Amino acid sequence: MKNTFIKSTIILLFGGFITKILGMFIKIITNRSLGTEGIGIYMLITPTFMLLITIAQLGFPIAISKLVAEDKNNNKNLVFSIIPFSLIINIIIMIILIFTSNYIGSNLLHDTRTINGLKCIGFVLPFISISSILRGYFFGKQKMIPHIVSNITEDLIRLISLAIGIPLFLKNSVESAVCFIIMSNILSELTSIFVLFFFLPKKFKISKKDFIPNKLYINKILGISLPTTGSRLIGNFGYFLEPIIITFLLLKNGYTNTYIVTEYGIISGYVMPILLLPSFFTQAISQALIPIISKSYSNNNLVYTKNKIKQGICFSLLIGIPATIIFITIPNYILELIYNTNNGIDYIRLMAPICLLYYIQAPLSSSLQAMGKAKESMKGTIIGVTIKLITLIIGCNLKIGLLSLLIATGINIIIVTIYDYSKVIKYTKKI
Repeated sequence: MKNTFIKSTIILLFGGFITKILGMFIKIITNRSLGTEGIGIYMLITPTFMLLITIAQLGFPIAISKLVAEDKNNNKNLVFSIIPFSLIINIIIMIILIFTSNYIGSNLLHDTRTINGLKCIGFVLPFISISSILRGYFFGKQKMIPHIVSNITEDLIRLISLAIGIPLFLKNSVESAVCFIIMSNILSELTSIFVLFFFLPKKFKISKKDFIPNKLYINKILGISLPTTGSRLIGNFGYFLEPIIITFLLLKNGYTNTYIVTEYGIISGYVMPILLLPSFFTQAISQALIPIISKSYSNNNLVYTKNKIKQGICFSLLIGIPATIIFITIPNYILELIYNTNNGIDYIRLMAPICLLYYIQAPLSSSLQAMGKAKESMKGTIIGVTIKLITLIIGCNLKIGLLSLLIATGINIIIVTIYDYSKVIKYTKKI
């Protein structure tokens, strides 16, 4: 147990480094091909995409990881019991989305070019859900290699498909290219699913009986997943409302649609992806923490639990601090290298110091979930999102443009990180 976390973290960081490089090439191809306008359209759709992924997954990956780590259940039946249940949820979301996309695109996002892209999301969700459930199993077993190999393979397929597909679909229209980018997830997620199935144990033979839902296991999974989903759902719902509030209030206050789409595209398509580059590594650390914290906390080993959380925070800062220094000092070189643009330099310098707190937010939040305190994490998210939206509304009405989004995001990061840290201290303290 002492070395498991470090080994898992090293494996995930190594794999994360490779996938982050591949992800960087994916962003280079996507952003340079689509241009600022195309990225603006895609980023208007992205919050809805993220919200629906959260609803479709319903926290199943984390719940499965926790239950598998406890090693008290029939893991095969546990995993495959939830897949039919998950697919039913995905089909319902798909049907709802097909009938509501016109309204969301026209009346909420105020851009009809987003409608077809929104419809495409529904077809992608089932593949993402199944892939994430299988990943949850391997995380629970503390087997990180399958996760890494599937991620690398998935990104390679996505990179190749985007490099070939985007120029072809751009000949038709920007909207067609955006739809293709979303639909390309089907091919990449299918690849990931096949790779993960390959790594299942040889004794892991699957029959029709395994897909018959086990009510006991479903109840166990839902008991963990629903509070966990609550936190993510609230966060993503706030993210979903973000472009709706921005487009509505800024249009009302005299800003043009072109300005809104362009600046929102710069912040969401260029600035935030660069600032969140280190977060992939901190997410990897967080994923490695979940099974270990879950087991040690359930055994009431608070000293070990606390040490592992501290270790996770230190690893996150080892990555976050150098990254923050680079973002503050030479943001122009990074923007030029990745996106071939200088748009967003001041935005990066403004947000970089605050994002240092964001890098330690992931291990804190994962630790709360692993300790069975997902409700506390959800409370912090509710407080943060509420204040963020209020700040965003005030900022838009003060006519400070998209600077209101950066201020609101920064305040949200500070509040949620401080809240999660205080709760981790509380629950790891000996009584």
